[in-house]
Amino acid sequence: VQLQASGGGLVRAGDSLRLSCVASGRTLSSYTVGWFRQGPGKERDFVATITWGGDTTYYADSVKGRFTISRDSTKNTVYLQCNSLKPEDTAIYYCAAKSVVYPGPIFMKASYDYWGQGTQVTVSS
Repeated sequence: VQLQASGGGLVRAGDSLRLSCVASGRTLSSYTVGWFRQGPGKERDFVATITWGGDTTYYADSVKGRFTISRDSTKNTVYLQCNSLKPEDTAIYYCAAKSVVYPGPIFMKASYDYWGQGTQVTVSS
């Protein structure tokens, strides 16, 4: 499966962005999908994940209540709605996918098999 992340940009603190992760090659119906981010000089950290049924979502504490992960099976796309953005949200955002037998969250980046190329989010104060 190939993943294409998009939707990043330069915004001001308090603004919103919606990131998209479009999959091609295979349907995401049996994949857990996650979003990660990597700030300047930092490790790539977990942001959010959604199970293949779309019934369960998990978030990093730093984004809980501000970000929402969702999926549209008809478009084979997973979204990350980012509201109330802060300068510390500045990072390259990556989507990732892993084929699973049973729906369940995946928090560790090493567990994912497929990665998109990343989209830059820059939040100015």
